[in-house]
Order: sequence, then C-alpha cells, then structure tokens
Amino acid sequence: MEEIDPVKYGVLWERVQNMDKKIDKMEKQIEELLALANKSQGGLWAGMAIASAVGGIFTWVVGHFKGG
Repeated sequence: MEEIDPVKYGVLWERVQNMDKKIDKMEKQIEELLALANKSQGGLWAGMAIASAVGGIFTWVVGHFKGG
C-alpha cells in the first residue's frame, strides 16, 4: 500500500484551493451576466415593438402610394 506524499498532497491541496477561488469568481460573473441579460430583456422587447411599428408604417406608405 502506498503512503501519501505530503509534498504532493500539499501541491494538490493548493491547486484545489486555487480552482475553488476561480469557480467562485466565475459564479459571480455568471450571476452578473444573468442580471444584465434580465435588465436588457425589456429593451429588446421595446426595440422589437418599435421596429414592428416602423415596418408596418413603411409597408402601409409603400402600399398606399404604389396602389394609388
């Protein structure tokens, strides 16, 4: 049965701690991105409504003058 090498164990422990910090940082960034996406969702729908209205008006104007 192999014995645990304290130096290798210490190196492994440090790597795990560094990965834990990176994961915590990534989780925070993902939460910030999600919050930003939720804020911009309302702007997206407003932009789509405006684009639809402008497209409808343009279609009506072209149809009115072309058919007239």
